[in-house]
Amino acid sequence: MLPYNLIQEAADRLKKRVRRTELIHSHHFSERLGLPLLFKCENLQRTGSFKIRGALNFMTAQPREALARGVITASAGNHAQGVAFSADLLGVKSTIYMPESTPPQKVQATREYGAEVVLTGRNFDEAYAAALKGQKETGALFVHPFDDPLVMAGQGTIGLEILDELPDVATILVPIGGGGLIAGIVTAVKETHPHVRIIGVESKAAPSMHYSLKKGKIVEAPLSVTLADGIAVKRVGKNTFPIIRELVDDVVLVDEEEIALAIVALLERTKLLVEGAGAVPLAALLNGKGGKMTGKTVCVLSGGNIDVKTIATVVERGLVAAGRYLKLTVVLDDIPGSLARLSADVATTRANIFLISHERRSLGLALGKTEVLLELETRGYEHITEIIDYLERKSYEVTVVK
Repeated sequence: MLPYNLIQEAADRLKKRVRRTELIHSHHFSERLGLPLLFKCENLQRTGSFKIRGALNFMTAQPREALARGVITASAGNHAQGVAFSADLLGVKSTIYMPESTPPQKVQATREYGAEVVLTGRNFDEAYAAALKGQKETGALFVHPFDDPLVMAGQGTIGLEILDELPDVATILVPIGGGGLIAGIVTAVKETHPHVRIIGVESKAAPSMHYSLKKGKIVEAPLSVTLADGIAVKRVGKNTFPIIRELVDDVVLVDEEEIALAIVALLERTKLLVEGAGAVPLAALLNGKGGKMTGKTVCVLSGGNIDVKTIATVVERGLVAAGRYLKLTVVLDDIPGSLARLSADVATTRANIFLISHERRSLGLALGKTEVLLELETRGYEHITEIIDYLERKSYEVTVVK
């Protein structure tokens, strides 16, 4: 298990070196969920995520000679920036292995902190294997993304900060990837407040901790593409797993639609930009995962490093999931006035046309017909049903595009 004194030492070591992130009360979500809800905003941390805590704690705890050949690690993005920033702060060379699919924004940010970036592998686990090989060749010090006591202790300082500001907290929801964040937090919290519920949240596309807990041992889980790329690992840590199995009260899963909705909700209602991994705790709450909540509840928003292109996709996906965006095709007679009549009928439903495109050359269309793609801004699922019913009553051939 993780010694509590390591977390206390980490807090002293990191003082004035990392940001003591804000614990923000959300009036909107508190009213919506019927409980006092607060966000621990690690998305506002230096480098944009909690990862700097573990990386900097690990590196500053080392004797200077251990850093002489530099540091090396693997990361999907956030740990990379934490290590690169810490290495730059300490005047140490850093080499970061990142999956080829890493969002460009995370790669560029890592390079801007002075690290050498090696893009390799289809996912974190393949990049990790390449980094271990590179470590053997260079003799650089390996900084594990999650499965190291000093890294876990650095992340655990988040738990100390929450208790300091909110000693009567009842529940804390924490994202789970490899398990370093939640292992540190649960150790920090349970030592002095054993009654506090700690709930871990994973993406259904990367359920490695969920699988392992069900099997009672560490097993690899299949990975799918997920918005929560920062917590997409095939295999959890051998050091983090027993801590989580012993101390964490529950581990729940959220799907991609739920994650997208949570990202959009945070952006709209709290003006906080959070990446997919950071949004999973709120996604769990909004969808009733983890059982009935009572008392003061904290969601750890673990990071905010989301690619700008991804934001557009996520916002659209979130709006579709919320029933506020509708794509449909309508087949019309290819005669003057057909498109104008369709536009007028759509206006009658009080939907706003966001985009419209006209296709006459599709091989699937009968002669004399044309297909129109409409993208509409809507007010919810009931409104969508009204739109489709109205257009079908007007004898339009309507197909909803998923």
